[in-house]
Amino acid sequence: MTKDQRFGDQMVGDQRLEALLARLAQVVPAQALLTGDAIDPRYQEDRRDRASARPAFVLRPGSTAELAAAMAACHAFHQPLVVQGGRTGLSGAHRIRAGEAVLSLERMTSVEPVRPGATTVLAEAGAPLQRVQEAATEAGQMFGVDIGARGTATIGGNIATNAGGIRVLRYGMFRAQVAGLEVVLADGTILSALKDIAKDNSGYDLNQLFIGCEGTLGIVTRALLRLHPRPVVEANAFLALPSVEAALALLEQLRAEVGGVLSAFEIMLPGAYHGVTRHLGITPPLSTEAPVYVLAEIQAEACAAAAEEVFMTTLMAAIEEGLALDAVVSQSPREFLALWDMRDGCADFVRSLDHVASGDISVPTLRIADFLRDSQAALRQIDPETAFHVFGHMGDGNLHYVFQTPQKEAAMARLLELVAAYGGSVSAEHGIGVDKKPWLHLSRSPEQIATMRLLKAALDPRGILNRGRIFDMDFAAAPMQS
Repeated sequence: MTKDQRFGDQMVGDQRLEALLARLAQVVPAQALLTGDAIDPRYQEDRRDRASARPAFVLRPGSTAELAAAMAACHAFHQPLVVQGGRTGLSGAHRIRAGEAVLSLERMTSVEPVRPGATTVLAEAGAPLQRVQEAATEAGQMFGVDIGARGTATIGGNIATNAGGIRVLRYGMFRAQVAGLEVVLADGTILSALKDIAKDNSGYDLNQLFIGCEGTLGIVTRALLRLHPRPVVEANAFLALPSVEAALALLEQLRAEVGGVLSAFEIMLPGAYHGVTRHLGITPPLSTEAPVYVLAEIQAEACAAAAEEVFMTTLMAAIEEGLALDAVVSQSPREFLALWDMRDGCADFVRSLDHVASGDISVPTLRIADFLRDSQAALRQIDPETAFHVFGHMGDGNLHYVFQTPQKEAAMARLLELVAAYGGSVSAEHGIGVDKKPWLHLSRSPEQIATMRLLKAALDPRGILNRGRIFDMDFAAAPMQS
């Protein structure tokens, strides 16, 4: 056992914190450690305006080496840390509890230029998603994940929550974009797997452990990310449909006719559609009243004219057959972006509402119509005045199930019970964090949760990384590292 570890085991309270800060001051530069009045209130910010304690201190390493040294010290002193990215998550993992310190990667933001002929890009974990998208565009390629918070959400946060976004249909979740990772473990150990090779079956793929772990098993510092060919054509259309069943039928037709070039299929119920257009102060693209609206998009690299023609033909046929009531098709890049701006604006719109609750859920796509009908009926049994503003990624079964009621706690519990009954997940994109811990058992079996705890105990035996996120554990009797 090292000298630091003996001190960490014996010291308590202010004495322990002072000793740790003295140790950190020796191993990281001044700008990497914030204490006292130097701690900006932004580290306590939460998109849902929920309370967050003042951090004991803030670590802002500028390199993997600095982070590793800081982690070794925090591990020795049993200091719990909250890992923060852009603080855009909606499950509370970034909120601080008393005694916790913040670990922010906001100084690790570099994105390397894409090398000629390469199909990957290397980015530090603190880089915003938009920076990676721009690097891909400059290289004549594209990055497969896009979310509304692209300018703030970080690569590390996206990896930690296995972010999805609007184009999972075509490119998959964030997990599918990761070619390699560099990770720092709780005790400061560095795991680097940044080889730019397509095939490597030499033992366990450790990278997969850290994607979606919400920062509980290790801290991603750098990521080698896959890029995709830049589309030759992009086209989208906004449609009014007579029912959710009709939307599912249209999705099936588009998949059959345009195949893999279908890149997005987004749903908006009337509350979300009319609400976001009012919130943005824009003229609704369709005046037709309908029970459901859909934003569909294609991206094609080759045979672009043929793909766009088939897309338009399929949409016209849907209108002629009564599968769609009305449609507007983008005729220019400006119109294309305007439709996406409306969809992106949904998140800001629902945050402006009173008594609002939001479930980031997924259900089997083919069961969405039944689920929406049954869940709305169930929530109106709790409060007949419940208002619904549902939107989301219908093509992959992920709904941002937003509703308004003063009885939102009871309503949310009932909603998530129904999600489980329908074979879905209580978290599709934002993770479990703190807020969804009570419902983890609805999506994971006791055996799965026990295995998660085994992994946590093995990689973070003192429980210093995002303690109390996803599930609770007692670390008092955890074995000490020596």
